[in-house]
Amino acid sequence: MTKRDIVRSISEQLGLSQLQTRQVVQRTFEEIINTLAREGRIELRNFGVFEVKRRKGRLGRNPKTGDPVEVPERVIVRFKPGKEMVLRIRSLHRRLTGNGVSH
Repeated sequence: MTKRDIVRSISEQLGLSQLQTRQVVQRTFEEIINTLAREGRIELRNFGVFEVKRRKGRLGRNPKTGDPVEVPERVIVRFKPGKEMVLRIRSLHRRLTGNGVSH
């Protein structure tokens, strides 16, 4: 699913124009990014938590040659899904695999 698909779906559900909906969706994404850059964390109830984390530098390996390579420290965004999302994904997994066992 792309941003365009999200806009189309929300537009149809709410009866708004795609232009209005695209502006709201884009502004929402921008606000999430701005909040992460400013505060380092944003919690969206029942959806999840985005958090800026520092990943330490380490010694890695070049997959082609096997030679050691210095991997520098960097900043990443981590996402931890909320309870509602976890429950829905587990339900989907059970339907797709045909069993009640989750991993």
